Amino acid sequence: MNLTYIYLSAPALYQKYPTAIDEWTLSEAMAADTSPGGGLSQLETHYQTFITEQDFAEIAGAGLNFVRIPLPYWAIEVRSGEPFLPKTSWTYFLKAIQWARKYGLRINLDFHALPGSQNGWNHSGKFGSINVLYGPMGIANAQRSLDYIRILAEFISQPEYQDVVIIFGITNEPQGTPIGKDALSRYYMQAYDNVREASGIGAGNGPFISYHDGFLGLPQWAGWLPNADRIALDDHPYICFDGQSSAPMSSYAQTPCTTWGGMMNTSMNAFGFTAAGEFSNAVTDCGLYLNGVGLGTRYEGTYTPGTWPVIGSCTPWTDWQSWNSTMKSSIEQFALASMDALQNWFFWTWKIGNSSTSGVVESPQWSYQLGLQNGWMPADPRVASGTCANQGIWSPPLQAWQTGGVGAGQIAAAVTASYTWPPAQISNAGAVSLLPSYTPTGTVATLPPPTFTYSSGHAVKTASAGDGWENPSDTASGMVGIASCSYLNPWIGTAAPPSPLCSSGAAARAVPAPLITPVARHQS
Repeated sequence: MNLTYIYLSAPALYQKYPTAIDEWTLSEAMAADTSPGGGLSQLETHYQTFITEQDFAEIAGAGLNFVRIPLPYWAIEVRSGEPFLPKTSWTYFLKAIQWARKYGLRINLDFHALPGSQNGWNHSGKFGSINVLYGPMGIANAQRSLDYIRILAEFISQPEYQDVVIIFGITNEPQGTPIGKDALSRYYMQAYDNVREASGIGAGNGPFISYHDGFLGLPQWAGWLPNADRIALDDHPYICFDGQSSAPMSSYAQTPCTTWGGMMNTSMNAFGFTAAGEFSNAVTDCGLYLNGVGLGTRYEGTYTPGTWPVIGSCTPWTDWQSWNSTMKSSIEQFALASMDALQNWFFWTWKIGNSSTSGVVESPQWSYQLGLQNGWMPADPRVASGTCANQGIWSPPLQAWQTGGVGAGQIAAAVTASYTWPPAQISNAGAVSLLPSYTPTGTVATLPPPTFTYSSGHAVKTASAGDGWENPSDTASGMVGIASCSYLNPWIGTAAPPSPLCSSGAAARAVPAPLITPVARHQS
């Protein structure tokens, strides 16, 4: 189920507005369209029709047991100048919880788009620059993002939802190299504190906390945060965005086994629970808007930026109606090898919408549903077991603290002290004390639960669906601007911080004191 990544999953929305390259510009174009059928309400129509209960039934019927749902920050709120459709996607996430419960599925909630952008890519909401933990608005945007993580954690940790939403990916694909591992680690530590303050400690109390590796590689996180309560490491292994090749699909039969199998097994030992939050069947970057709207493909030598040699035409890779049995079986073999090598995986994505020009899917190796319907995805993913043979397979179990058992949450004080928040420096900006930041004096949003009614005798009653906030002792205020301080556009990119930053007396409270992991609220 996709609540972001619209450019890939629903290309027809962008084909209607040729100047749109991300959800920011798509939202602007839709809002400016006053013709019949225009307006931002088109996005809600997309939510209503693209993924429905039928899809959840089919996902369960395909032998799958999880859905990873990317959620943007504007599911909670937007602030001045942000054009996104606010709060609406939250309504449909609540429907997804109901459908997942009905069909026996579990949810990995992925916080996919952060204010300012954590990676500068279009699927973060706005294409351009990194502005979370990077640049002059890097600390302010991180503070705001941590608030949203806390709000989401409070909701999904309620007993009505914690058995369905059992993984929380706290930030999708932050660019770890420019951000720096130190700042990213401190942010991850503070996110851990926020989630566990909401949920409490131990199995049965809130979700696993999933951290993307920041493209630093799984080995960089070996041994990170020992005794943390139920944390997971997320990797997105793709081969299609690297050097391109004209080799036939059949030549990739064992590539996932040799490329990913050992890596995942090693990380299961060295870090703990490790999963592939995304993978696909693609071995080239061919596909409509795969790299982004109007960016071309490496395979055909048209990708921007850079200069790329022409490998060939993308048509044989996208014209799935012409694929023969050899091509289909080769893709299926790649899928089986991927599933076995990765062990714990999420396929990106369940469904791709049709192009409004051709009337068909033009990124076929990214659609699980299309593969099931046309014979290149396994009807039962369990048959993948053993595809890679014995290649140093990890031997369970995980340690007790890694699954919320004995020792969970007992992080050594020396470890938490090494990850105090905030960092002293922000890449491409300098000392945090000299940068715009927020202060905790605002009202914190509480996400609304769904409404359920039932009949009791002659009366119609409302069932309890929670109040949106699990821990009533979590009463800290939200991060907002200081009236006497100056701020830049959250998506500013490279720029000098305001000078003077604040009027006299305001700067001292602009950066909060470092926080240490809280004492466990309850233990199971």
